[in-house]
Amino acid sequence: MRRVAVIGLGRFGMALARHLAQRGVQVLAIDRSMQLVNEAKDHVDLAVRLDSTDRDALLAQEVEKVDVAVVAIGENFEAALLTTVLLHKLNVPRVICRAQTSTHAEIFRQIGASEVIQPEMSAGEQMARRLANPRLSDVIDLASGYSLVEITAPESWENVALQTLALRTKFDVNLVAIKRGCPEGECHVDNAEVISVPRPNDPILPGDRLMLVGTHEAINGLPRS
Repeated sequence: MRRVAVIGLGRFGMALARHLAQRGVQVLAIDRSMQLVNEAKDHVDLAVRLDSTDRDALLAQEVEKVDVAVVAIGENFEAALLTTVLLHKLNVPRVICRAQTSTHAEIFRQIGASEVIQPEMSAGEQMARRLANPRLSDVIDLASGYSLVEITAPESWENVALQTLALRTKFDVNLVAIKRGCPEGECHVDNAEVISVPRPNDPILPGDRLMLVGTHEAINGLPRS
């Protein structure tokens, strides 16, 4: 079973620990606050109060044996920094750090973090994109400036065959799948017909949800109506 240590149980760390546990991941949750540890203990395999800058304390919990360690410490940058250094020295295979600023992110990379995330910035960017184009219902950022989005088909595309639309040449996006027959306001795999390999002659019907992949610039340039 995959083991993940989540160090820092603020809002982000607590949510991450719970969602991982719900998906069958063995979670070791760590924080200095006994209150936060108590909140987490019924949702994860093990919740421990300790100082993550203490090497012996980490070794006592066998943190070096986890597959991934997520440093989710929020306000105390020094503690996050020292924790990351220790995890790197303990040869944890993958160390993911939460950064609050671009400068902090660069420092984490320089000291050996495998990956750096900035959840507040990512959430803000996604919200801005969804507000700018109300037809966007979901956005997943991929590597190298690409996104996978779910978008309600613009009216100008309705009843037009994919071959005629020429999404790749005209809009620089690729159609991955179509969700059809969704109830108003929600669309899940279990209540929709999913066309995973659309054919050139397939038309876009009113209400279709389109799964598209393209650069951020291409996604931002999609029709709003």
